[in-house]
Amino acid sequence: VQLVQSGAELRSPGASVKVSCKASGINFTTYYIDWVRQVPGQGLEWMGRIDPEDGNTEYAQKFQDRVTFTRDTPTSTAYLVVSTLAPEDTAVYWCSYTLAYWGQGTQVTVSS
Repeated sequence: VQLVQSGAELRSPGASVKVSCKASGINFTTYYIDWVRQVPGQGLEWMGRIDPEDGNTEYAQKFQDRVTFTRDTPTSTAYLVVSTLAPEDTAVYWCSYTLAYWGQGTQVTVSS
């Protein structure tokens, strides 16, 4: 099982960022893809998840207004979009399959 995420991103406040997570070695539609982040000095935050089979999503309340999960089943890729970024969104973002398999993390830095 391998989850490969896109590279580090630098954004200005108010911008959006899109992070990809390409899966291999799994049946992509069998289980959810979760998204988790860690802000420096804080613990892990579960952002939500997407069911790759039907695209149904579940968002943690904190993120439901600014976060969107999508997926492209033919390429076994999940996507996270965070909009209206603020410096407090500076964090490492991970995708996970069954919470046992994790991508390598994507550093997103929000700075003017």
